[in-house]
Amino acid sequence: MDKNFSVRFIDPMMVINQLGMSAGVKAADFGCGSGYFSIPLAQIIGNEGILYSLDVLPQSLESVESRAKILGLTNIITKRVNLEKENGSKLESNSLDWVILKDMLFQNGGKNVIIKEAYRVLKPGGRMLVVEWNENDSSIGPEQKLRIKKDDLVNFIQTQKFSLEREINTGDFHYGLVVTK
Repeated sequence: MDKNFSVRFIDPMMVINQLGMSAGVKAADFGCGSGYFSIPLAQIIGNEGILYSLDVLPQSLESVESRAKILGLTNIITKRVNLEKENGSKLESNSLDWVILKDMLFQNGGKNVIIKEAYRVLKPGGRMLVVEWNENDSSIGPEQKLRIKKDDLVNFIQTQKFSLEREINTGDFHYGLVVTK
């Protein structure tokens, strides 16, 4: 394997450090999976913050809970939810500073419902990070036909009332967009 592979693949701390998050933030990791972003996010926001790790798969939530326990993280709340349903996160409206969507939209049919849910739970001025597989390299990741072109995603998000703030560096296989409510 190429020794630079890990440098080119997405590094959650490198991405999170570009967001300017600090202690006390209230955030949600939509489709958290095994906690690839949840664990470092919880470390950054500290015990003053709250991180909701949301997923439809119980085993994903169990993985997050287990890793959090090992690391002594007490600021993660896991919830089994269906984000493709209206109010699917079961979180309060206008309650979060950040929503993270990492490699989630490409695998869901209800993209508009998910984006609307993120908008609903974010405070005015709240931000969302969307990370998706880029269209350039299909040697790893999902099939090309499942990937969302960056321009298409920007247009889609803007039709859902978000404003594009900036693009961030997410490595060679992904693109990352920061958008504001």
